[in-house]
Amino acid sequence: MFHSSTQRRHWTFRGEEELSRRRAEANRRARGRAAATGKGELVLLEPHEELAICKYYEKRLLDFCAVFKPAMPRSVVGTACMYFKRFYLNNSVMEYHPRIIMLTCAFLACKVDEFNVSSAQFVGNLRESPLGQEKALEQILEYELLLIQQLNFHLIVHNPYRPFEGFLIDLKTRYPVLENPEVLRKTADDFLSRVALTDAYLLFTPSLIALTAILSSGSRAGINMESYLSESLMLKENRSTLSRLLDDMKCMKNLIKKYELPRAEEVAALKQKLEKCHTFELALNTNLKSGLMMILWILHYLKGRWTPTPPGTNLVPGVTLPATGSLYSVSYSFHASSVYLGKKACYFVKLKSVVVPLNPHP
Repeated sequence: MFHSSTQRRHWTFRGEEELSRRRAEANRRARGRAAATGKGELVLLEPHEELAICKYYEKRLLDFCAVFKPAMPRSVVGTACMYFKRFYLNNSVMEYHPRIIMLTCAFLACKVDEFNVSSAQFVGNLRESPLGQEKALEQILEYELLLIQQLNFHLIVHNPYRPFEGFLIDLKTRYPVLENPEVLRKTADDFLSRVALTDAYLLFTPSLIALTAILSSGSRAGINMESYLSESLMLKENRSTLSRLLDDMKCMKNLIKKYELPRAEEVAALKQKLEKCHTFELALNTNLKSGLMMILWILHYLKGRWTPTPPGTNLVPGVTLPATGSLYSVSYSFHASSVYLGKKACYFVKLKSVVVPLNPHP
C-alpha cells in the first residue's frame, strides 16, 4: 500500500523548493570534491545547467523505453523514470554520467518489476556495435550496486497506472453520467506521459496523478466531472479536502504547462562541459588503476616466497614473531577487490601473512 510505503515516507516531498534545495546541495558537494581534486572552475556546471542535462537524458530514457523490444510495460518505464529522478536529487551529473545512470535505471527497473529480459537482450536495444554493447553492459553492471545504494534500497515504486485503471473501472460501474469512460483513455495516457517528465512523481500521490489525468481528459472532451468528485468520491461534505485536492490538481497542471525541454544548442554546449568533467575523472581513475596494477605485480612477485625471519621481528603491523630460539618464515598471499565507497569504485588489496616455524625437512 502506498500510504505505508518507502515512497511516501522518503521520496514524496513538500514542494518544488525542497527539490531545488536538494539539487543545489548535490551540486555544491560535487563542486567541493572537484576543488579538492583540482578540476578547473570553467568545466563545472551550475544547478540549473545540471537540471537541463537531466531533462534531456530523462527524455532520452523515455524514448529508449518506448522503442524497446520486446515492448516494455508502462510500470517498468515509470519505475525507471522514478529511479532516475531520485538518483539526481542527491547526486551530480558531474560525478555520474547520466547516460550510464539512465541505462542502469532501465536495467534495474526490468528486474524489480519482473520484466524478464536477458542482459544481452537489453543491450541489444542500443544502437551500438557489438563491442559498444559489451562496454555498455560492463558499465551498467558496474553502476547497478551504486544505484541501489543511492536509492537507499527503496526499489518498490508505486506508479499511477494501476489507480488509473481503477478509476476507469469505477467510472464504468458507479458513474452512469458518462456512457463510455474509455473515451478518456487516450488523452489521459497523453497526460500521464507528459506529467512523467515533471517532478509530479516526487510531489503527489499516484492516485492523485491518475485522478488528475482522468479529469483533465474529461475537461478536454468537454465533459464536466465535478459531480464525480462530490458524489461518487463522497467529497461533497468535506469542503476542505475537496479544496486541497483541486489546488493540488491545479499545481500539477501548472508543472506540465511550465515544463520545457532544453533547446538543442543549449544541450550541445552543456554536453561539452559535462564531457570535460568526465574526461578529467577518467584520467584520474586511469592513474589510480595503474597504481593498483603495480601493487598487484609486486604482491604477485612476493606470493609464495619464503623468507627466514629472526624471532621478535615485526613483519606487518600487529604481527610480531614470538621471541623463541627457532627461526620463522612468512608466506604472503593477497586478495584484491573493489567496493563502492563514496562516489567511485575504490580498490582494496588485502595482504595476508602466514607465520610458520621453519622445521628441518627429513
